Amino acid sequence: MHNLALALAQKKDYVITGSDDEIFDPAKTHLEQAGLMPDKIGWDAERITPDIDAIILGMHAREDNPELLKAKELGLKIYSFPEYLYEQTKDKIRIVVGGSHGKTTTTSLILYALKKLGIETDYMVGGQIEGLERMVSLSDTAKYAVFEGDEYLTSTLDRRSKFLWYHPHIALLTGIAWDHINVFPVYEGYLDTFQQFVNTIEPNGKLVYYQGDETLQSIVSKARKDITVLPYTRYDGKVPMQLFGSHNMQNLAGACLVCQQIGIQADDFFKAVSDFTGVDNRLTKIAECGDNVAYQDFAHSPSKLEATVRAVKERYPDKQVVACMELHTFSSLNVKFLPHYKNTMKDADKAFVYYNPHVVEHKRLTMFSTDEVKEAFATNNVEVFTDSHLLQERLRQIDYHNTVLLMMTSGTFDGMDLPVFMKDCIEGRK
Repeated sequence: MHNLALALAQKKDYVITGSDDEIFDPAKTHLEQAGLMPDKIGWDAERITPDIDAIILGMHAREDNPELLKAKELGLKIYSFPEYLYEQTKDKIRIVVGGSHGKTTTTSLILYALKKLGIETDYMVGGQIEGLERMVSLSDTAKYAVFEGDEYLTSTLDRRSKFLWYHPHIALLTGIAWDHINVFPVYEGYLDTFQQFVNTIEPNGKLVYYQGDETLQSIVSKARKDITVLPYTRYDGKVPMQLFGSHNMQNLAGACLVCQQIGIQADDFFKAVSDFTGVDNRLTKIAECGDNVAYQDFAHSPSKLEATVRAVKERYPDKQVVACMELHTFSSLNVKFLPHYKNTMKDADKAFVYYNPHVVEHKRLTMFSTDEVKEAFATNNVEVFTDSHLLQERLRQIDYHNTVLLMMTSGTFDGMDLPVFMKDCIEGRK
């Protein structure tokens, strides 16, 4: 939302204001620098006045939000985030990347290639990319719009998946693995939202998909006859590349095939992305010291976790891999979902899983024990912690000789300064 505010603030004659009950960095600093920081934190119905042309509603605002209620009372036009993106790009060629995993990296590869090749595009992506100022850009001149397609809910007023708003001319699906069980408690419901996404492709549009995913094959088989279906596999060529891991070779192949649909030659694509180092917090190299190296990653769902650990082991087969992940999301902290983590950390030499019982309570979920977590992961290399300080002590005790330290979370391990901690570990500082 704050990236959208920044993008719109650059458009001539737009006056942007906003509200939130919490604003943290980097959003806080970005908004302050742009002069968009609210005069006070929190909701205030007095901010909503009849002269406002449009309200853009984020997922965070609840149905009883006083500003939302005032906007409805005044009859103001209320857009959801994805609805507004569509309205701004409905006359452009829209490319949308969806899937349970890999969509941020795949979207970023497409955007990075277009940027390097001098092709202007509007975009929205869920991670910070080197060379792009922010995560959202909207213009009056771009021919294309590239969106990361999120299957999560649109807003408190619209319980459909966000990506159902975008109506792509070219869609890409990376793969499907059950996620977001707080809003998709039944697996079939999760699959159905992807089938609906395929149905939203524009007439005579194109659907690019990873053919190694049997679930995707089933969904694609039901696509309309006017849609051109284009399968891809993992890229196995030999070109200079900073990315590594089987999952990233799949992302690379999908991104290349999409770019080919708008006239970019494969050789030009691979040359353009040869120095792409990835998205912030997606297998980001934090530090290197002697024969030790440390990476940080966003992985939290079973499919992402397994792919990331495997990628590191494949990249460094002769090094000890120490992998540590935090159960932090609603799905990962649901005791019924835990069995999906079976064998996901089997490729690590030492594996650690952390969760905070207070977060489980806060999310009003059923409490579970460390033994239940260990049983769910189902490999002997896993140690489970519920105290962040004890976890740090244990990680510092490891002999970091010829070792890769990999820490994965969508949170912070309860306030750990991960880059500093990881650097201290591989440099041997206690």
